[in-house]
Amino acid sequence: MLNTLKRFAAEEDGMGTVEIVIIIAVLVGVALLFRNQLIKFVNSIIENLFPDGNQLENNTGTQAKLNGAD
Repeated sequence: MLNTLKRFAAEEDGMGTVEIVIIIAVLVGVALLFRNQLIKFVNSIIENLFPDGNQLENNTGTQAKLNGAD
């Protein structure tokens, strides 16, 4: 029985899965802690990439002009 416990303690087959789960849990925790800052950061990036948001929402008129319809 003692040998079985020693082998069980030394076995590392499941360590990869446990490590990945812990890393994911830490990342989710950090994301939840800094959620407001992350949202502001992503919004500023999107605003820099697409300064005129109305063009993104109203692209049906642009598509019609490209197809030749008025």
